[in-house]
Amino acid sequence: MSTEQMTEDQQVQQKYDELIAACRATQMLSTEEELSIFRAFNIARNAHADTRRKSGELYIFHPLAVAMIAVSEVGLGPIAAICALLHDVVEDTDVTLDNIRAIFGDRAARIVDGVTKIDKATMIAEQNDDFSSQAENYRKILLAMCDDAYVIFLKLCDRLHNMRTLGSMKDTKKLAISSETQYFYIPLAHRLGLYAIKTELDDLVMQYTNPDKYTEIKDRISQTAATGQKLKECFTKPILDMLDASGLKYTVKTRVKSVYSCWKKMQNKGVPFEEIFDLYAMRIILNLEQGEMTPESFHKVEKEECFKVYALITSLFRPQPTRFRDWISNPKNNGYESLHTTVMSPIGRWVEVQIRTKRMDQIAEKGMAAHFLYKEAHPDEPVQQSPVEEWLQQIRTSLEDPNKNALDLVEEFKENLYTKEIYIFTPKGKTIKLPARSTVLDFAYAIHTDLGDHCIGAKVNARVVPIGYRLHSGEQVQVLTSQKTTPNESWLKEVQTGRAKEHIKDFIRNQKRDRREEGEQKLADFFRKEKLHKTADRVARLKRFTACDSDIELYYRIAIGQISEDDMRQCFHLSKSQPQLLFLRQPGDLETPTTSPFLTDGAHQNLKAEPATCCKPVQGDRVIGIVQDDRILVHRTNCPAAINEMASHEDRIVRTRWRPGERISFLTGVTLTAIDRKGLLQELTGIISEAMDLNMRAITLEASEGVARGLIMLYVHSLNDLEGLISQLRAIEGVEQVQRV
Repeated sequence: MSTEQMTEDQQVQQKYDELIAACRATQMLSTEEELSIFRAFNIARNAHADTRRKSGELYIFHPLAVAMIAVSEVGLGPIAAICALLHDVVEDTDVTLDNIRAIFGDRAARIVDGVTKIDKATMIAEQNDDFSSQAENYRKILLAMCDDAYVIFLKLCDRLHNMRTLGSMKDTKKLAISSETQYFYIPLAHRLGLYAIKTELDDLVMQYTNPDKYTEIKDRISQTAATGQKLKECFTKPILDMLDASGLKYTVKTRVKSVYSCWKKMQNKGVPFEEIFDLYAMRIILNLEQGEMTPESFHKVEKEECFKVYALITSLFRPQPTRFRDWISNPKNNGYESLHTTVMSPIGRWVEVQIRTKRMDQIAEKGMAAHFLYKEAHPDEPVQQSPVEEWLQQIRTSLEDPNKNALDLVEEFKENLYTKEIYIFTPKGKTIKLPARSTVLDFAYAIHTDLGDHCIGAKVNARVVPIGYRLHSGEQVQVLTSQKTTPNESWLKEVQTGRAKEHIKDFIRNQKRDRREEGEQKLADFFRKEKLHKTADRVARLKRFTACDSDIELYYRIAIGQISEDDMRQCFHLSKSQPQLLFLRQPGDLETPTTSPFLTDGAHQNLKAEPATCCKPVQGDRVIGIVQDDRILVHRTNCPAAINEMASHEDRIVRTRWRPGERISFLTGVTLTAIDRKGLLQELTGIISEAMDLNMRAITLEASEGVARGLIMLYVHSLNDLEGLISQLRAIEGVEQVQRV
């Protein structure tokens, strides 16, 4: 019977049977474990009986799918299947945590609680711009993750299925969920070594935040299928023949670079699709048996065998010297081990070859989940603490501080996800581990808050250096202090670690709070003197005029005199006329439109919508609006600033579209890198002004050691104009990279 012919109940039963089969394939299930999974399934099915998803399908298909991902794609055990089936019942139905605890035990209740969102009704919202219910939920997830890593594994499985089924949601919800995924879940998947999940999430996010470019690159990859077949014949086959002749037991996998990875390389390197040289990759997995060997001896054998295969590969094909990576001698923070090399194939394509053992491949595929799976399977065997457990211990203390702002905590947490580490010595020889690029000030705060607050520099290997000196592994550091020195805002530019940033922000925040009342009084006196009423709109207007991001910042700067009465008079147009410099405008330059080029939904039509300066959207870009004070800033949907804002403040998102029929010029920019030569500038300006008939606002071009780098700011009417310009500039002789700002 086909799926289309089945009733919904039959389809549900089929999905459950597939889940049980996957659980049995992952590990031996006891009768009690299978009964517990069945109980969880029945509870979830009954609790969600009258509920359907936006797509129209029965809700129970979602927890079943999440459980299937947890078991078959991450490789988790029965407890994960139980909690995945139950992960939405507490939030969405009458089932309570006490019910779950009574039937399935304390651990299941803790995990389900960890993946359940905070009830908004129980939140006490601070009345300031920093409060974010989403950030509070992130903090709750991270705290629960510190107690049991299965919480975050299940959240990632839940998020992956939500992203796979996002098509039925409205546009603003798609962007909000995609932004959350990019902001929070993708960095976590990377840190936990769940590369398959990270790669798929990257692609899914791009489908919704940059769909046109996603479709374009996906089509380009599809067009390379013939090249893949040629590689199989002239590259893969000789390697397989050689491995067979050597008597090795192995498995080979091949892959084509993901859409998002291609786009990221095109953006970072400023190259077209045709110049992505590692589009193809091969993975060689050696099947080695540990037998009676100790872990240390087995690891030595693994390393030797992997290097033997490396020698065989590079004897067949020429390697690219700069593309060799030895992650076996120096594993990544998340435990990843592998040899990577890139070699030239007979058809002129670079191909990346990854060499690892079956044990290493399990870690690479399952990430840190592999460690916890081993601990579950061998409960009586002492297991060395994994890097992820050390990492969880490091973040627990910071996350448990109830006085810290949740947004700052999440930012601090995210900053440390991708960072490499260095090791610094104190004068007494104690080792301090810090993120790469940490400074003397980071080191001082890592030892003690008071030492950081009064740091004026340090002796590094007996040489005096300033607080902003970047440390290197192996250096010995003695911090120098003065009681007259205290933190100021410039210090935030001198530190990398979240701990140091948080202490500096706390000090400055407290200092500003102490002066708030004084600033409020000064502003009230000003309004009284000018016979103006103090209103929320006027305070918001002054904040924008003075570029203050909060009330505390505004009142602090008024209190210390950084914002004067003259500044306030200018803000409210109370100053006497002053002579002004006028800049001549070229014919055809941007006219200030009398109407906004954007249309917003009915609830926000009274707010002015204007393009954001960070991403400079032009007609034809996919856009989204975000409420800021009494206006709407319109961003491109893939703008990093917008993604961070949507991930933290979903309630500020406004559906926005271009007003049809408008022909308005938009200021945008492109950067370029080219081989310096005579006449380059003339050729660039000729294409812009004559061939494309576009008006320039400014152009800068600097040459050094034969390479010219430039920035061109100009007005365009549409995305087609901009893409046409970029295409023509790339065609100029000697131009290496052209990118939109």
